[in-house]
Order: sequence, then structure tokens, then C-alpha cells
Amino acid sequence: MQLRRYAVEPGRMADFVAWFPAIVPVREQYGFRVLEAWVDEANDAFVWSVALDGDEDRFREVEAVYNASPERAAAFETFPRVITSQLNAFVRPAR
Repeated sequence: MQLRRYAVEPGRMADFVAWFPAIVPVREQYGFRVLEAWVDEANDAFVWSVALDGDEDRFREVEAVYNASPERAAAFETFPRVITSQLNAFVRPAR
């Protein structure tokens, strides 16, 4: 599973949250599962988790295909450019 943390421009979270559902079916088309998504209003952060069957190498391989896809490009035509930084990390359960 990958945990993705985005810092969002102050006052622009609603724009990003409104757009985010557009990318979920595109991710799913490539085998990804969006597990959860959270808004941290106090810190202008959007945090979400995405999984794909297989290991990290498989995730990266499929993500490269996804990133180059015309479906992703179409979804990003309406992307509100509000992310100021991001931190993505592969994580595992603590127990």
C-alpha cells in the first residue's frame, strides 16, 4: 500500500476534493484500489491510501503505465493545480 500526503494551498482544499473523485475510476481501471482519503483542514493536507496486488516493484510498473495513460491525461485536464508538496511512501501494517 502507498500512503500519499499532499500539502494543499490554503483555501483551495474544496477545489481538490471536488476533483479527486475523477481520478479514482481511472486508478481502478489499472487495478489500483483507493482505500481511504482524508482531509486535514487544520494543516491544509489531503492524505489518501492506494493499493495494488503485488509488491512495490509491481506497483511502480503499473503506476508507470497508468501515469502515461490517455485516461489519466484526460482526468488531469481539469486538475486544480493546488498541491504545493507531496510525500508518497510504501507502508505496511504496524502489527
